[in-house]
Amino acid sequence: MANAVLDIDEKPKALQLITLSAQHMFAMFGSTILVPKLTGLSPAMALLTSGIATLIFLLVTRFQVPAYLGSSFAFITPIIFVSNTGGVGSAMIGSMFVGLTYGIVSLLIWKTGYKWIMKLLPPIVVAPVIMVIGLALATVAVDMAMNIPDGNGGKIYSFPDFSAALVTLAAAIICTIFFKNIVSTMPILIGLVVGYIYSAAIGIVDYTAIGQAKWFALPDFLIPGIDYEFKVTSTLLLAMVPIVIVTISEHIGHQLVLGKVVNRNYIKEPGLHRSLLGDGLGTLMSAFIGGPPKTTYGENIGVLVLTRVYSVYVIGGAAILAIVMAFFSKAMAVIETIPTSVLGGVSILLFGIIASSGLRMLVENKVDFDDKRNLVIASVILIFGIGGATLKIPQVSDTFAIEGMALAAIVGVILNLVLPGRDKEVADLDE
Repeated sequence: MANAVLDIDEKPKALQLITLSAQHMFAMFGSTILVPKLTGLSPAMALLTSGIATLIFLLVTRFQVPAYLGSSFAFITPIIFVSNTGGVGSAMIGSMFVGLTYGIVSLLIWKTGYKWIMKLLPPIVVAPVIMVIGLALATVAVDMAMNIPDGNGGKIYSFPDFSAALVTLAAAIICTIFFKNIVSTMPILIGLVVGYIYSAAIGIVDYTAIGQAKWFALPDFLIPGIDYEFKVTSTLLLAMVPIVIVTISEHIGHQLVLGKVVNRNYIKEPGLHRSLLGDGLGTLMSAFIGGPPKTTYGENIGVLVLTRVYSVYVIGGAAILAIVMAFFSKAMAVIETIPTSVLGGVSILLFGIIASSGLRMLVENKVDFDDKRNLVIASVILIFGIGGATLKIPQVSDTFAIEGMALAAIVGVILNLVLPGRDKEVADLDE
C-alpha cells in the first residue's frame, strides 16, 4: 500500500521492532486487563492468553491479517453470571464452547460461503444487542465508581472514591477527544494510570499485594479436571454461547474495516472462515488455561490508522511482549491494587461507548425506524436484554434457563427470521 510506513510483510529493524511492538501492546493493555478485573479472572492470564491467541490468529490467517486479539467485553455479564452460579470453572467451560461454536461457524462459511450469516445477523438484530451489552452494565459501572463495601455485606457512598472515578473518567475523555496521535488509542490505559496516581495521592490505594508479590511468577492457570471439575450444564451454555451472535458480527465488521485500512479484501483472502477460526481457536486456548474469551480489537485498527505500520511482525512482537509481561508478577500486583472506583471510572466511558457503537451501527446502515418491523425487533431486544428477561421451563428442567442478553439475542434472530419484510439480498462484500 502506497501510504504504508511498513506494509503487512515488511520487517522493521530490531530496535524499531521492539519500540513499535511495545507501543502496540500498551495500546491493547488497558482493555485487555479490564475484563478480568471486572469478572474476577487473572489479569496475568488475560495478558498471557491474548499474546498466545494473537500468535494463533496470525498463524491461521497465514500472516496476512495484522490483528491483535484481546479480552472480549461482550462476555463480561455472562462470565459474572455463570461464575456466580457455577464457579469460575463453569465460565471457562462456557468459553470453550464459544470457541467451538466459532469453529463450527467457520467450517460452515468455508463450505457454503458467508452470505447466509449476513442474512442471519443484520444490523437491526446485532446493533440493539450491542446496545444491551453496554447499557446492561451501566449500574455496575456507576456502583463501582461511587460505592465501597460497608463491612456488613452492603455498600456505602464514598466521595473520595467517586472523585477518583471522575478524575479517571476525565483523563480518558481528554485522551480520546483532545489527542490525535497514538495517545488517543489508549484512553483506557491512560485513564487507569492517571486515576491510580490520583488515588495514591488521596490515600485510597492498598499496596499490600505489591509488597507480597515476587518479581516473577507463573500466572494463575485454571486447568479443567485439575483446578475445577469439568461439568457442562444448560445454564452455562445458554448464558454464553448465544453471545456469539454479537461477537461474530463484530469480527466481520473488524475484518471489513481492517481490509479498507490496509487495502485488502480479508473476506476473500485469507477468507472469513480463516479469520473466524483463528478467533475461535484463540478463545478455546484461552479458556482451557484460564483466560477470558478473545476478540479482534478496535484499538488495533486505531493504532494501524495512526501509525500506518501494518507489519504482522509488529503485531507478533506485541503478542510476545504481552506473554513476557504476564510473568512479571510485580507489575501484575500493581494492577491488583487498582481501586474499584478507578475501574468504575473507565467503565462508565467504555460501557457507554459499547452502547453508542450499537447506535452508530443503526445510523451507518440507515436502519429505517418508520418500518414497524425494525421498530418491533429493536424494542423487544432492548427491553428483554436490559430488563433481564428470563425463560424458564420447569416442566422440562429445573436448571434450564435463558436470561437477559442471551435471550434478547436469540429472540432478535427469531423475530428477524419470522416477521414479514426481511431483506432478500445481502450487499456483495466481494466488491
